[in-house]
Amino acid sequence: MARAANKLAASGTAYMIAAFAKARREQLGLTQEELGLLIGYTASAISAMETCAQPASDKMLMELERVLGDGMGIFELARKFILMDKYPSQFADFALMEAEAVTLSSYETYVVAGLFQTADYARALIGGSYPKLPDEQVEQLVDARLARRSLFDRTEPTAMIELILDESALRRPFGSWEILRGQLESLAEDSERDNVSVQVVSMERGARGAHAGERGNMVLVETAEHHHVVYLEGQDESVLVSDPAKVARLAHRYAKIRTQALSPDDSASLIRKLAGEQRT
Repeated sequence: MARAANKLAASGTAYMIAAFAKARREQLGLTQEELGLLIGYTASAISAMETCAQPASDKMLMELERVLGDGMGIFELARKFILMDKYPSQFADFALMEAEAVTLSSYETYVVAGLFQTADYARALIGGSYPKLPDEQVEQLVDARLARRSLFDRTEPTAMIELILDESALRRPFGSWEILRGQLESLAEDSERDNVSVQVVSMERGARGAHAGERGNMVLVETAEHHHVVYLEGQDESVLVSDPAKVARLAHRYAKIRTQALSPDDSASLIRKLAGEQRT
């Protein structure tokens, strides 16, 4: 039943890649079993891919490119679009923009930003949401979220990535305290990257009489074409703001939040301190 549902839900990209893979396999005179042996999969997995009963995973696409690609880069290009298909509809349009961003500046109030999440943290967060998702879909969403981390290592051009987090997000466990500890340790390591800056807004910020971040999350993006937009999301709805005046207003608010946050060094110290606390 799950595989029948997969066929109905599979995207046009998945069907195109399946057809192309089958055509290339037959052109090379390979059986499904022979192709499977070459790329580390069973014949049944190849059959499922070719019928979209189980569309190609990111790992399978990389192997198909190696064996069937013939230098055309079709399967490599498909990785990006297959990944887009896995994202929730409200995020899918933004995901490609994020992947190609020159500068990405995020402010998060409730959870660690998706780009920085570990597998365990993302799994606990996605799997514990409501309405509850099937385990298979949870894993697909976790894989898609982790794939976004490739932005950290992109070199042409290098992306400048900034994250401002409310301290409460660093103290709120999902799944278990151990999962939170692993997430904080990973966040601290990411903050040491040359192209990454992480700052924390102290829990005491509001007591000082001013807190520019009380209106919630935002992501400021400088696109590959050097346009400036702001992405806002909440309760399964999203808005992409492109009007220059509105973008400027939100950018000014973000800049104010940055001035109210702890320095990157003090933020890293706090994150490591919280990661080292013993909690049960």
